[in-house]
Amino acid sequence: MRVGVLALQGDFREHLSLLAGMEVETVEVRLSDDLEGLDALVIPGGESTAIGRLAQIYGLIDPLRDVVVAGLPVLGTCAGMIFLAAATTGPVQPQLGVLDVIVERNAFGRQVDSFEEDLPIAGEEEPVHAVFIRAPWIDKLGTGVEVLTSVADPDSGELRPVFVRQGRILATAFHPELTGDTRIHQMLLDLARKER
Repeated sequence: MRVGVLALQGDFREHLSLLAGMEVETVEVRLSDDLEGLDALVIPGGESTAIGRLAQIYGLIDPLRDVVVAGLPVLGTCAGMIFLAAATTGPVQPQLGVLDVIVERNAFGRQVDSFEEDLPIAGEEEPVHAVFIRAPWIDKLGTGVEVLTSVADPDSGELRPVFVRQGRILATAFHPELTGDTRIHQMLLDLARKER
């Protein structure tokens, strides 16, 4: 199994370390050639506008979109979810537009509003400990997007999707790479094994 991690900005090292602990061959993706021969791809958290701008500078927008549309399993976490999305509720920014959702950036507030919560995940017996750092949530879902877990809006109490699946795309508003729990990354690997 060969998994690429987009390594332009953000916490890509944490994903690489977690995957290495799962005995997976990893590749730091910085150029379009780095996408060759991958079984899956991770787009990490960080700053979504910076990731988008750097992807434009390095000529990665179209190659990334092409491999995801062609069926490469992908996991986007936090800013990675924003980068995969069709749009945000705020200003236009570079996005791949492959995940049929509209995302609200920094939905839970600023850095000081970061929090952790145990979340039930569809198909999992035990909850996942989720770390939210300046996290987004999904404001609007397209058809064909399955919600795997949600969190209550601290102001309204309305449930907001924070983990979704659309075909071979997984996206979380939280950071599974920071807890040592490999289950979400394992979901990505399971999608990749089905493709082999």
